[in-house]
Amino acid sequence: MAGKDAYVAYVGTYTNGTSKGIHIYDVDVEEGLLHLRKVVPVNNSSYITRSRNMKFLYSIADEGVRAYEIMPDGDLKPINEVDINGMRGCHMSVDLDGKYLFVAGYHDGKVSVVHTHKDGRLGALMDGVFHKGIGAVNERSFRPHVCCVRVTPDNKFLCAVDNGIDQIVLYKINHTYNKLQKVDILRMGREAGPRSIHFSKNGKFAYVLCEILNVVRVYSYDVVNGYPVFELKQEVSTLSDEQDPHDAASSLRISYDGEYLFCSTAGDDSVACYKIHEETGMLTRLFSLPTSGMYPKDIALFPDQKHIAVVNNGACTITTFAIDYEKKVLVMKGKPQRLDTPNCMIFQKIKKAPEVIRDVPEAEAEAAAKEIVKDFMPTSISDE
Repeated sequence: MAGKDAYVAYVGTYTNGTSKGIHIYDVDVEEGLLHLRKVVPVNNSSYITRSRNMKFLYSIADEGVRAYEIMPDGDLKPINEVDINGMRGCHMSVDLDGKYLFVAGYHDGKVSVVHTHKDGRLGALMDGVFHKGIGAVNERSFRPHVCCVRVTPDNKFLCAVDNGIDQIVLYKINHTYNKLQKVDILRMGREAGPRSIHFSKNGKFAYVLCEILNVVRVYSYDVVNGYPVFELKQEVSTLSDEQDPHDAASSLRISYDGEYLFCSTAGDDSVACYKIHEETGMLTRLFSLPTSGMYPKDIALFPDQKHIAVVNNGACTITTFAIDYEKKVLVMKGKPQRLDTPNCMIFQKIKKAPEVIRDVPEAEAEAAAKEIVKDFMPTSISDE
């Protein structure tokens, strides 16, 4: 399927060290390898996501949120940026209609709603909700930390995962007034540390990654009398061995075909793979293996689902592996890609592949992106 298609990979990074922003890699899908092409300057691109039609890319930045048009060859053309009237976000997602961009605020405990236009422009800040409450009495979770925002499969509700107060706050999306209305709370238990939520391909089940407990929780999802209903079905460990105080579940992804769930765990520095039972949503673990890098903050499946990339924030590398589902093993492919403090990664299909795939030096990759900074035109949040 994917072998003859061309792809790029986008990697967001922190920029308080040597990195300058979003790294663009040409992807060798068949071999499971990445080749650096360019670096697009962004201040602390802690998370990136795409529009539903895959034509635009949005990035967190110190200044708020930036929007880019994805060009036929995978390069990024700047559109505009908006301020979210708060501290820098850590996660974003879009609704199913392409009307909203939701931004999670880890540092200020805020959920922001930004209007998105059909041409990719970011418009007004339509709503902003601050979470309240306390979790455990310690430095990590004594106040709200919103770390993931994702709509339910029916596009009716927004799930705001709060790592600090051990809750997933459920909001109804008022499409008439472009506001969020809190309708319920899914309580995860003291010091569970929920980090992210994903839904099964059929929309019947939700998977919640708990950072502190190092577990994946499986819930059924339904709407009853106009309200979201989550029922706990299963809890499985993310660890390859016994729990250590330094272990922290860090990333969760579901395969494109919906048959597998992958998650990574820092401290344990491992990637686990589970088979998803289509009818029950239950998980059966296939393996949990080392990532060959510290703090695997994110993972991304190659388009062929036969390879996986691991974003090792602590080791400042990206490692890629071939996946053998039958033998239940990972086999490393090539040398680790070195880059400073990578955070997140997504693959993008492109229409026009480069004539020659090669690794360019970091300095050359940065020079190739200088015109992007020159052309970038910030836009006020009030502009429509």
